[in-house]
Amino acid sequence: MSPHGNGKLSVMYLQEFVLEVFIGGLETQALLFALFLALYLVAILGNLTMTVVITLDGHLHSPMYFFLKNLSFLGLCYSSVIYLKALEDFLSSSKVITFVGCGTQFFFFSLLVSTEAFLLAVMAYDRFLATFRPLHYPTTMYPSACAHLVLGSYCGGCFNSIMQTSFTFSLLFCSRNHIDHFCDVLPLLKLACGDTAINKLVMFGLCGLLIVSTTIMVLISYGCITVTILRMCSGAGRHKLFSTCGSHMTAVSLFYGTGFVMYVQPGAVESMKQGKVVSVFYTAVIPMLNPLIYSLRKKDVKDVLWRLGQKHTAMLRRVARETECPEGRIIDSSEPQILHMDAETSSATGGE
Repeated sequence: MSPHGNGKLSVMYLQEFVLEVFIGGLETQALLFALFLALYLVAILGNLTMTVVITLDGHLHSPMYFFLKNLSFLGLCYSSVIYLKALEDFLSSSKVITFVGCGTQFFFFSLLVSTEAFLLAVMAYDRFLATFRPLHYPTTMYPSACAHLVLGSYCGGCFNSIMQTSFTFSLLFCSRNHIDHFCDVLPLLKLACGDTAINKLVMFGLCGLLIVSTTIMVLISYGCITVTILRMCSGAGRHKLFSTCGSHMTAVSLFYGTGFVMYVQPGAVESMKQGKVVSVFYTAVIPMLNPLIYSLRKKDVKDVLWRLGQKHTAMLRRVARETECPEGRIIDSSEPQILHMDAETSSATGGE
């Protein structure tokens, strides 16, 4: 901490923060550690499984699953940015994070969450094209175009993160250094010295622009798709289209709903207790739910997982048979050939 003198007033500027994840005794901390570890492991395993399955299986090499793979990667990363430190703090008595560490956590979390907001809008646009321009869809959403859309999502997220981080950490932090949950813009603004009106304006402006613009894209895309579904005479076609888009609509509702409650609603800066609960939901629960939502509702993913399970089971059975085979014997298809040769040899010997 470095002192700052201003007349008779001396202020100590903060160089570290204390993360107050959840307050409680040792039993409470142990219970919360087990709960958050379970949520984190499910999120990691689910998102990692989706990423690996989509990468390895050629049946899933389509624009929709390319975007879904990137969505799983984002969930994998931003849950790790928050909860690796949170799990460490549950087992630690100090719960301290340095000024640089807080800035790093803030930057990457803002980058990943902003990128996910753009990517969900891109996925809605992809479903819109697939529904209304199916003949032109392969020529419109070709691989390089998909890569450019994902890159644009990352660029938009990076711009928002740079702006948020530079404005927030240009403030001077003094007095109380306890942060609720993790290094996010709302708890940091509560610790800042001096006037934060410009920072609040920038935060509401950027978050509002990001959430509103991407939400409008999503609403227009899925509004048109919903009208198309309602106008369909074929029940099978209606079910197929709804099952294709239903999982994405569920994920979009969860993500944008919590983002709006957290950052855009009036009085968001003051409602810190509510903000802690909501932040837990979108940093731990949503990354855990996304793989379950997409894998359970999409037949392609379920079919691939079933095939991989069958292949894995067959491999285990083959290994078990090879293990049970007596030492020195040749197994499977080559064994009958050996027996046949032995029979011919014995018959020839007997003939002599």
